[in-house]
Amino acid sequence: MKSDKPIKGWTFKKYKDGSVIATTLGMILALAAVFVYPGVLTGVILALVGGLWGLVLYFFRNPDRDVLLEPGLVIGPCDGTVADITHLKEEQYLNADVVRVGIFLSVFNVHVQRAPLAGEVVFVEHNPGKFLPAFDPGASTENENIAMVLKTKFGEILVKQISGILARRCINFATVGDVVQTGQRFGLIKFGSRVELYLPPGVELLVSVGDQVRGGLTRVAQIPGAVNDDEF
Repeated sequence: MKSDKPIKGWTFKKYKDGSVIATTLGMILALAAVFVYPGVLTGVILALVGGLWGLVLYFFRNPDRDVLLEPGLVIGPCDGTVADITHLKEEQYLNADVVRVGIFLSVFNVHVQRAPLAGEVVFVEHNPGKFLPAFDPGASTENENIAMVLKTKFGEILVKQISGILARRCINFATVGDVVQTGQRFGLIKFGSRVELYLPPGVELLVSVGDQVRGGLTRVAQIPGAVNDDEF
């Protein structure tokens, strides 16, 4: 790992602090209610608010990692489970044949996203939509999402952040013209969600459906014959 710094403009702390403060205030109010009005109802409310508070604290994890840096290696863009692998024609952004790797993130996964390969950000677009279950491949086109195209040494790739039933907000701090390095943190999705990679069809896939993926640490695919270093 040369550096595990996020991209310029990364404001993860703002979103973490806002959610933690809100749920902490709720926890304080629930505790006060138990002392003032002890009973089954206030006890149940305290348990529910306490569970939500703990989940929010656990959810907003942003660990530093020793990112894998190998020539032509596509690494995991997030933590989650490989839900599907599909060969298709991507017509909206790349207009090319691709292999799509869909990764489902549960509420218990780290929800920070990382660049799967070094490159220049040439396109970022937010698309409003539905909130279907994120493990459903149909969520790729119907759900709210953010699409980001990276121009790498090996061609253009697409990364999609997709909302789910609980995830109602995708956040991407990258802007067109930014140069990101492999494994660099660029965004997050609040609660259960889906991330998709659209890669050239000639890549050697190193994961299968059902495999667990960790952002920056899992070898997802290898670009054949790559001899360039990891820096863009």
